[in-house]
Amino acid sequence: MSDMAAEILQSRLITCPHGFSTRRGGVSGGIFESLNLSATRGDTLSNVQENWRRFGAAAGIDTACFVHGRQVHGATVRIARREDAHSIGEPAPWDGADGYVTAEKGLPLAVFTADCTPLLMLDPAAGVIAAVHCGWRSTVADIEKNAVEAMVSLGASPAHIRAAIGPGIRRCCFQTGPEVPQAIETLLGGDAAGLYGPDEKEAGKFRVDLPGAVHRRLLQLGLLEENIDELGVCTMCHPDRFWSHRSMGADRGSQANLIIL
Repeated sequence: MSDMAAEILQSRLITCPHGFSTRRGGVSGGIFESLNLSATRGDTLSNVQENWRRFGAAAGIDTACFVHGRQVHGATVRIARREDAHSIGEPAPWDGADGYVTAEKGLPLAVFTADCTPLLMLDPAAGVIAAVHCGWRSTVADIEKNAVEAMVSLGASPAHIRAAIGPGIRRCCFQTGPEVPQAIETLLGGDAAGLYGPDEKEAGKFRVDLPGAVHRRLLQLGLLEENIDELGVCTMCHPDRFWSHRSMGADRGSQANLIIL
């Protein structure tokens, strides 16, 4: 087994250990090649465990136990405690949630993505972090507000929160029906200019900037523009580097997005 390093992306704004994974630098084979971090899609557990070890090593985080669970494209955000952490492959100690917040040091938080927008946040003054899975359904259900409010309940201030919006499907590839732009308009109170437009190649379809919608909602919630970092990478455009549900379907691996105080 070669011990090549996992490729990860990081934000210039998040000063605690963190990482957005790619699909490069793991040991899985076949449809899971190579850095698959999901234990629920059919890959062998030993491969996934080694992939997590490599991902954690690249991010500077011990991933023997970390907070993660079943994501349901909802708006539930849980405040995580040490007893909520478990190893990859073990069942989550709670029902579905799409975001986690903690003020406990040494407690890693992780969410999984394969086109949905990952969001990692840190208030360095208060010592509060968040990991959030922002699919379009979660976004229009205002998971961003729930995450920021959970951070504030632990002492954070929106003006001090730093946010990193990681690799996900972008406007170039995110084709939808009219229901998604309509829901984004509702979420943002009509302040959605520039976040979507008609698809030039297919009547009745739209192209939507989901990371941009997350960005704009964070501004509405009191975060400062200089404290928001969009990494600007489209997962669907780069299937050699990222897992993409839209381009690969269900036969694929998953990225993970990890942060720790």
